[in-house]
Amino acid sequence: MNQFTIQQKFFLLLLTVVSIGFGWILLPYSGAVFWGMVLAILFAPLYRRLLRATGQRPTAAALLTLLSIVVMVILPLSLITASLIQQAVGIYANIGSGQINFGAYFQQVIHVLPDWLVGLLERFQLTDLDSLQQKLADGAAQVSQFFARHAINVGRNTFDFLVSLTIMLYLLFFLLRDGQALANRIKRAVPLSRMYKQRLFDNFITVIRATVKGNVLVAIAQGTLGGLIFWFLGVQAALLWGVVMAFLSLLPAVGAAIVWAPVAIYFLVTGAIWQGVVLIAFGVLVIGLVDNILRPILVGKDTKMPDYLVLLSTLGGMALFGLNGFVIGPVIAALFIAAWDLFASAEEFHPQ
Repeated sequence: MNQFTIQQKFFLLLLTVVSIGFGWILLPYSGAVFWGMVLAILFAPLYRRLLRATGQRPTAAALLTLLSIVVMVILPLSLITASLIQQAVGIYANIGSGQINFGAYFQQVIHVLPDWLVGLLERFQLTDLDSLQQKLADGAAQVSQFFARHAINVGRNTFDFLVSLTIMLYLLFFLLRDGQALANRIKRAVPLSRMYKQRLFDNFITVIRATVKGNVLVAIAQGTLGGLIFWFLGVQAALLWGVVMAFLSLLPAVGAAIVWAPVAIYFLVTGAIWQGVVLIAFGVLVIGLVDNILRPILVGKDTKMPDYLVLLSTLGGMALFGLNGFVIGPVIAALFIAAWDLFASAEEFHPQ
């Protein structure tokens, strides 16, 4: 009996060590592995439909699903990125040529501010244009030095991105084709009863699908609406700002307003009253309602989490894991709730 216990302990230690080692090996491409798993879960229903359509040919169905992902996700993102870079380069050129003059914009704002606010800004030396330009120049010099130091890594970073993309697509093919068998093996390995395992796994898949689809749809909607209203009002690089709003909309409640609210204030203080009023009305009544209505329906309803928990878990996840955190945070929160619900309702954990 003691020998068996020692063997068990040794095997568990070995299992822990090799698992940590395997995770360490995958760490450089953890993002590629993570998004390969997420896309496999999201597009599993499409794979199953194609599997029936191809006469139960897993390889053909997986290849068709992978091709669909490339056409629907990868190519549009590549085109948007190319257009985004083009607009960013255009803005940089306009700043260099003087067509975009932040000093003139700053002076316009200062001239229309009330005296008490100008006095408050003077206390912090924020109304001296020469001093402010010098501070901006110093900051720009530091940024330029930063980019100069890292410019040599651009080629390597591009290569790393292409390698990560290739790994993700390669892994995605096998996860689509063999994902069900792999999930069954993981379920068998988890030392819980079938009922508990099924509830936890179902919750995990539901949260990933709801979080990604919900947040992505909200981001696309808010970014598109924000870009369109900027284009209508004549704001330069509307596509660029639309994409920025789409990314910031991953932060519930406050995201897109970080971009459109300052622009609306600038319109108002510089005399463009109707543009400012239109942008505020559109931002609050249209862009804001997209977040307030769609996000709880698409994310909170399926995950069965209250809105405040969705917000906190998303912010915390992104603070710890970066962009991946908008999925990881809500998943951990949902599993936390599910695990405690199981513990509270399981009789074997609360003997009478």
